[in-house]
Amino acid sequence: MDGDKEQGLYDADSIVALKGLEAVRKRPGMYIGSTDARGLHHLVYEVVDNGIDEVMAGYADRVNVYINEDGSVTVNDDGRGIPVGMNKEEGKDALEMCLTDLHAGGKFNQNSYKVSGGLHGVGVSVVNALSKRLTAIVERDGKMFRQTYKIGIPDGPVELIGDSENTGTTITFYPDGDIFETVVFDYEILQNRFRNQAFLNKEATIYFEDKRTGKSDTFHYDGGVSEFVQYLNRSKKAIHDPPIALAGERNGVMMDIALQYTDGYNEEIDSFVNTIYTPEGGTHMTGFRAALTKTINDYGKSSGLLKDTTLEGSDVREGLTAIVSIRMPEPQFEGQTKAKLGSSIAQKAVSTFMNEKLAEYFLENPAVAALVVRKGISALESREAARKARDATRRKSVLESTSLPGKLADCSEKDPAKCELYIVEGESAGGSAKQGRDRMFQAILPLRGKILNVEKARPDKVLDNEEIRNLMIAIGGGIGKEFDTDKIRYNSIVIMTDADVDGAHIGTLLLTLFYRQMRPLVEKGHVFLAMPPLYRVYKGKKEIYAYNDEEMAKAVEELGTGANVSRYKGLGEMNPQQLWDTTMNPESRMMKKIEIQDAIIADQLFSILMGDDVEPRRDFIIEHAHEVINLDV
Repeated sequence: MDGDKEQGLYDADSIVALKGLEAVRKRPGMYIGSTDARGLHHLVYEVVDNGIDEVMAGYADRVNVYINEDGSVTVNDDGRGIPVGMNKEEGKDALEMCLTDLHAGGKFNQNSYKVSGGLHGVGVSVVNALSKRLTAIVERDGKMFRQTYKIGIPDGPVELIGDSENTGTTITFYPDGDIFETVVFDYEILQNRFRNQAFLNKEATIYFEDKRTGKSDTFHYDGGVSEFVQYLNRSKKAIHDPPIALAGERNGVMMDIALQYTDGYNEEIDSFVNTIYTPEGGTHMTGFRAALTKTINDYGKSSGLLKDTTLEGSDVREGLTAIVSIRMPEPQFEGQTKAKLGSSIAQKAVSTFMNEKLAEYFLENPAVAALVVRKGISALESREAARKARDATRRKSVLESTSLPGKLADCSEKDPAKCELYIVEGESAGGSAKQGRDRMFQAILPLRGKILNVEKARPDKVLDNEEIRNLMIAIGGGIGKEFDTDKIRYNSIVIMTDADVDGAHIGTLLLTLFYRQMRPLVEKGHVFLAMPPLYRVYKGKKEIYAYNDEEMAKAVEELGTGANVSRYKGLGEMNPQQLWDTTMNPESRMMKKIEIQDAIIADQLFSILMGDDVEPRRDFIIEHAHEVINLDV
């Protein structure tokens, strides 16, 4: 009894106050979102954002970023330099305050920064807390100062280390491997981030170098957000050029907006606040969407192009690529990592500005305005046709619910949270999968050949494809903008294709379908890639399955002289037991979860790989050819 009482004790002494940066190390996810690769790269963003804030304030024009050979990162800017000297109120050096106090920095003083992208003075101290070591060097007032830290704790006081004619701040940090799942920085993830920031800040030059490989890039774009839109559309066909560019200010909110329509069917609208990407949008996006719909409808009706109909939001956004970049003092975000803007003033400012400026543009450019309205009318007609197709498919699926199309072998478990659907290439592999599976929770749907490339297809044509209808009925949840993950019949959708060129193509077609037509399925982590072995290495009764060439070589060495190697070109070459043991058994299988770390990158990738333009696809393949592990020719 006494033990139970002690365990449940909750009094004044139970309250623990985490001092300094302890809270960050105790709950890092609260500050940087996660401790995986995404959180690791967020550290770099925070330091670079401080340099970009100096650019936005008009005190800097260059930020240099280096991934060093020892795995650390150095970020240098030519801004004013973090203030150095004793802060009278706190009795501590200002540099040390910025690096060790969670809520200390110039971002709280609008005389220092009117707008900023950093975590409201939290950013660099969080980076310090989550780094094994960090060195800060400041150049200002003709001097150079330095202070070093270990896991956020100063090694000593701020030192004067020499004279300098320059100004700026240099931060070098080594992420803490005890906090992060990986401490290896990915060049491409950072490269995309810096490219975006340079587009959003046409005054800035960002130099990025990977000293591990010697690779480097310099990003500077005089065209700003208009050039950003053209870059995003480089593998698409625009129906008007240049993009519509709208820039101005309302109620203290500065706006920089560019939009361009393509002949495609997918929308890509990316939003930023103080150069920080807001993947979940927020009030600025609400204002943009409402104004876009209203202005296009108003123009369509006044010009006689729209008579007895009104375009919906999805109609006027079909084929649209847009950048909505705003800058404002003290933005309010929903969540520490700023995925969504909550400031109500931004909605009214963007909406009022867009209504006025876009209407002016249409009056001055009637040819472009007519193209935009006609594009919306085409989308409306397509939407109506797609609705009829969906209704017909739903009726058909109800009528034929006892024998679902596509040769679906369903599982007996009725709780979707426990169920898996394997989408398998071909009848042969489908047969092995059906025999080898656990019928309780694993369902099998074999595909007959390649599905439609939805990147190039009108929405109403998508459901004309039998394989896509089969997938939609099997998965549940619907298709297109109505897709609802609450209605899916399986928690895990597993793509299981052969490890050859055709299998990779089918996998990419399926991922394109899921991303473009069932996107919440991907965003909420329901899509996986099965990882079947490439080799079976055997000698007598001993056998080892290998998933790449390196594992195969190790297996041959382990089994010794006389070991045999068989290469699986297709899943159908495995018998049901082998397929279960290697690829479907939850106890031993390997699966890759499909995640969208950056919607901008994902959208570009699908446009490049599955679009009509050959040149960007060829460039992508050449650039990534060295990453190909298994090529079946």
